[in-house]
Amino acid sequence: MYKYSKISRYKIKKILKLFCEDLPATKSAKILELNRKTIDRYYNIFREQILKHSKMQVARLGGEFEIDESYFGAHRVRGKRGRGAAGKVPVFGILKRDGNVHVTIVKDCSKEALMPIIKGQILEESTIYTDGWKAYDGLIYNGYEHYRIFHSHNEFARGKNHVNGIESFWSFAKRRLAKFNGIASHKFLLHLKESEVRFNYRNNNFFDIMLDVIFKHL
Repeated sequence: MYKYSKISRYKIKKILKLFCEDLPATKSAKILELNRKTIDRYYNIFREQILKHSKMQVARLGGEFEIDESYFGAHRVRGKRGRGAAGKVPVFGILKRDGNVHVTIVKDCSKEALMPIIKGQILEESTIYTDGWKAYDGLIYNGYEHYRIFHSHNEFARGKNHVNGIESFWSFAKRRLAKFNGIASHKFLLHLKESEVRFNYRNNNFFDIMLDVIFKHL
């Protein structure tokens, strides 16, 4: 990143600082008096490093988890309802209670698509909380303790039985991504993973975290 850069290491850190403050590239370019394309290039580098960092954090863990799926992208098409609505990208999320969330773009939200991800990230005998989606049928037979909350019955929480944590992430991510007024499909994963990492480190100094993430992997 530095070898072929025409701007100083100090300036790059200033770009990173504004990136961490979640400022759009246009505003950062004005503040730093740099070309918008330069800011876009570094923002993209930062997001690619975040993606690498996110992949390195995935591990098979035990404990209590919330799992859920959500859809990102275009508004629902009239007449198309429920999971699999046209024009949207399905995303599957696993949140470890008192831990981090990890999200994966999936082809669909079938049991065949989701179960390998669950088994790849959650150890047997762990406790999993879900909604009533049929893809989660059989979690008990795969060695998990499974509790459900049925939103279709206007049920949202019974003590520890809820998926409020993962739903909080969906809300956070969709609010962030909405401000871009559309994201190119080939860059959606980068923005999604940026939202994931921002959420996971929301109680930390994000700039300090990103200094480590960016410069450790370059």
